[in-house]
Amino acid sequence: MTSCGTDEEIRRIVTEYSTMLLRLACTRLPSTADAEDAVQETFLKLLSSRPAFRDAGHERAWLIRTTLHRASDIRRKAEQRNLPLDAALEQAAPEPERELLSAVQSLPEQYSAVLHLHYYEGYSMKEIGKLLGLPAATVGTRLARGRERLRQMLKEEA
Repeated sequence: MTSCGTDEEIRRIVTEYSTMLLRLACTRLPSTADAEDAVQETFLKLLSSRPAFRDAGHERAWLIRTTLHRASDIRRKAEQRNLPLDAALEQAAPEPERELLSAVQSLPEQYSAVLHLHYYEGYSMKEIGKLLGLPAATVGTRLARGRERLRQMLKEEA
């Protein structure tokens, strides 16, 4: 078991996972600022709870799940306030990438999360299953259904 009790260990975790968690949060939230908030809240929870991790895989899974939960909370609060959830995408991204990211973001979370982890982070179905606490077969089903929904969505837009 590893504990994230020291400041040095917290710094290592933040340095190692910040970019990946931000990309993950960006798939669920309409703005980079909201995604940054979700990641920051994840790290605050890490600081306050200081969980003991069994291994690096458990550490990564905890961070991913916590970031997804925080992103969902932020999105839900925005919807409750009836704020428009415009796709505030990075201006630097080429138009096709913005359209694809927007389409992925509009999918239900169960599909967008597995699509992001598989295609953007490079995790296998088995690894995604461990990270999200799902059977690999369920991950495969969600990937297939997510791809199909994405394909239909893009076909309708074209």
